[in-house]
Amino acid sequence: MHRGKGMKFVGDSRISANSKPFIPKDYSEYPGKTEAFWPNFLLKEWLVGAVFLVGFLCLTAAHPSPLERIADPTDTAYIPLPDWYFLFLYQLLKYTYASGPYNIVGSIIIPTLAFGGLLLAPFLDRGPERRPAKRPFATGFMLLAIAGVVFLTWQSVYYHDWDKAASQGKIVEGVAIDKEAGGYKALEANTCLSCHGAELTGGAGPALIDTGHTADEIKDIAKNGTGGMPAGIFKGSDEELEALAEFLANLSAK
Repeated sequence: MHRGKGMKFVGDSRISANSKPFIPKDYSEYPGKTEAFWPNFLLKEWLVGAVFLVGFLCLTAAHPSPLERIADPTDTAYIPLPDWYFLFLYQLLKYTYASGPYNIVGSIIIPTLAFGGLLLAPFLDRGPERRPAKRPFATGFMLLAIAGVVFLTWQSVYYHDWDKAASQGKIVEGVAIDKEAGGYKALEANTCLSCHGAELTGGAGPALIDTGHTADEIKDIAKNGTGGMPAGIFKGSDEELEALAEFLANLSAK
């Protein structure tokens, strides 16, 4: 703007002579629509936070965390499951193109491209429109990302073996085991302890304490297998099998 057009300057500094310092707006001109941060607003925030905190404490007391047994580095059969918000990445690593020799693709490259695109979205889509229908590319990519996350999460939940997961980390109380008993010797001789643990509290296989099976059921499982245990693992004699079955049928933590 040129001189003489309604503006006054101080010398050649180009500072308006009638400029005023920045003064925050006086919100008192909006009666009933504002309140003081301290103590009014902050007190309300504290009250709401206290209600949620008490609610969480009640839930924690009523439903304790389902803790598992102490981590065993020798148990290579244990399958950890991430929290729900990482299930889609967990599922992605199960596919051929993102696992095995291509593990770096599923663990680094694909997540980096996805989250990098999300970070760059404000710079790539700089249009003034805010309605989704007026932003087809941004809306399309966002819907595609949401659909992908939902689908992968559903796949992970649907195909996960929840029964096996519930048993593999189960806390089993230890009991005083007679390691000189014939049944224990039969377990040791047939390499059963490598899967079920020296204390029979489980490892690659389930715990053998309080199985709930009868002696005949245990003999059938030892011969024919069950679940992840194949048939033919037990190669001992009938006398060893009888001693093993009676030993495990009577093994209880109570």
